[in-house]
Amino acid sequence: MQIDFDKGNGLVPVIIQDDKTLQVLMLGYMNEEALKLTETEGKVTFFSRTKNRLWTKGESSGNFLYVKDMQIDCDQDTILIKANPVGPTCHTGSTSCFKEETPKGFLYKLQQKIIDRIESGSEDSYTSKLFNRGINKVAQKVGEEAVELVIEAKDDNDDLFKNEAADLLYHLLILLKAKDCSLEDVEQVLVDRSK
Repeated sequence: MQIDFDKGNGLVPVIIQDDKTLQVLMLGYMNEEALKLTETEGKVTFFSRTKNRLWTKGESSGNFLYVKDMQIDCDQDTILIKANPVGPTCHTGSTSCFKEETPKGFLYKLQQKIIDRIESGSEDSYTSKLFNRGINKVAQKVGEEAVELVIEAKDDNDDLFKNEAADLLYHLLILLKAKDCSLEDVEQVLVDRSK
C-alpha cells in the first residue's frame, strides 16, 4: 500500500468502519509508524494529535479495533479500515463517534451471534438446541414462521406482523447456517440478478 503522507504533513486521515455492519465508527490520523504498527499488530493504532504520540485504540479501555481489511482512496491520501470493534468505539460509550445508532447492518451481528451459539454448543441456547435437531426441524420452523407471517400480514396489527417477520428472519439465519450458507451468499445472488 503506497500512502502519500506528504500531502498532510506526515499524517493521513483514517476512516474506521464496522466490518459487519459497515457503520462508520470514527475518524483518526496515522503517520507511517502508526500504519506499520497497525499492519503488524492487527489492531488499529493512530497518531494522536492531542497526545503527540502513537495511540492504539483501546489501550486503556480494552475496546480495540481489530483490522479486517484496509483500503486506500484513489488519491492515496486517505485510508479506510474495516474493523471488528470490541465494545463501543466512542469514549462516550456510543457505538460510533458520530452518534449514529442504527439497526442497519444488525443482521450481520445477529448472524455471528447465531454462529457463536451453535459452535459453543450451549445446552441453554434455544438456537443451539434447534440447530442440533437437524436440518428438517430447522426448515420446518422456518416454514411455520413464514405461515405465521402471512397470517399476520392479513390483519392490521403492525406489531405482531413485525414480530413474526423478525422470527422468520431469525430462523432463516439458523437455516442458512445449517446449509453452510450466509447472508453474504444470498446478497451476492441478488447482486448478480440485478445486473
